[in-house]
Amino acid sequence: MSITQHTFTTSLGETLAYQQTNTSGPVLMLVHGNMSSKGFFTPTMESLSSKMNVFAVDMRGFGDSTYHHRFDSLKELADDLNELVVHLNLKDVTLLGWSTGGGVVLEMAASIHDRFKQVILLDSVGLTGYPMFQKDDKGQPVLTQPHTSKETIEKDMVQVVPILMAYANKDKALIKMIWNALIYNLKQPDEATYDYHCDEMFKQRNLVDIDYSLMTFNMTNTHSGFAPGSGRVDLIQCPVHIWHGEKDLVVPVMYAHQMKEVLQDKAHLHLLPHVGHAYLNDDYDGWLSDLERVVMQ
Repeated sequence: MSITQHTFTTSLGETLAYQQTNTSGPVLMLVHGNMSSKGFFTPTMESLSSKMNVFAVDMRGFGDSTYHHRFDSLKELADDLNELVVHLNLKDVTLLGWSTGGGVVLEMAASIHDRFKQVILLDSVGLTGYPMFQKDDKGQPVLTQPHTSKETIEKDMVQVVPILMAYANKDKALIKMIWNALIYNLKQPDEATYDYHCDEMFKQRNLVDIDYSLMTFNMTNTHSGFAPGSGRVDLIQCPVHIWHGEKDLVVPVMYAHQMKEVLQDKAHLHLLPHVGHAYLNDDYDGWLSDLERVVMQ
C-alpha cells in the first residue's frame, strides 16, 4: 500500500491537495479542523488502508492547498470539497469532519444527497457555530460585546493574535503550550509527530477567515446571536454520527447534545468519557475501532 498525493483545481481556481490510499472497499473522506491538515490523518489512513479506500484533503488555505480567494463561510469550503467529490465520482462516501471540519461536512451533506452514505462528526463545532467575544483589559471575554467583523477578530489579543504571531515566527514552543492546554491536554504525541504537526499548522494562512466563518456558522432555523439561521440542517438526509469527547475543552460536550436534539432520530450520539478534543491522539486504538465499526457496516 502506498498513499499517493494529488491535486485538483476547483472552478474558483483553488488547487486542493489531497491524498488517497488507492485501495478497494468502502470510501471514507477525512476532513481536518482548524490549525491542522490532511497530514494529521496519515497514520489513520495507513492503518485502515487494507479495509477501505481513504481520502484526506487540505481545505483552502490549509496545508498544501492554495488560498487565492478569502471566504466568509464554511459552506464555501464545503463547495470546494464537493467539487472534488464529483470530480473523483465518489459514491456511498462516509464523511468525517473533525472540529471545524464537522461544520464543513454537514454543509457538504446538505448540498449533495446522492453521494454520501453517512456523516461522522468528531468533536464538531455546533450547529450554531463557535461564539467569539471581544476581551477586556484582563483578557476576559466581554459577553455583551461579540466580535462583529474580521477586523475585530484579527485584533483579538487572546484567541487570535498569539496564534498569528506563532505562525509568523514558527514558534513551536508557543503552539505546543496552546495545544497542551486545550487539545493534547490528556496525552501528547511523540516529539517527532508533534514537531510534524506544528510544521503542518504553520502552513495555515486563513485563520481570521476560519474564525469568522465559525462565529457566523448557523445551520438551524433560529438566530444564534451572531448570525441568522440558514435552515440548511433540514436539507441533510443521510445518517449523522456524533462522536464527542466528554473531556473536550475546545468544544464543550453540550454542543453535541444540542446537535442530537436538533437532528433527533437522524443522529446517533456516541460520547467518549476518556477523550478530549483529539480522539485520534487520546485513544488511537479506540478511534480506529470506531471508524471500522461505522464505515464497514
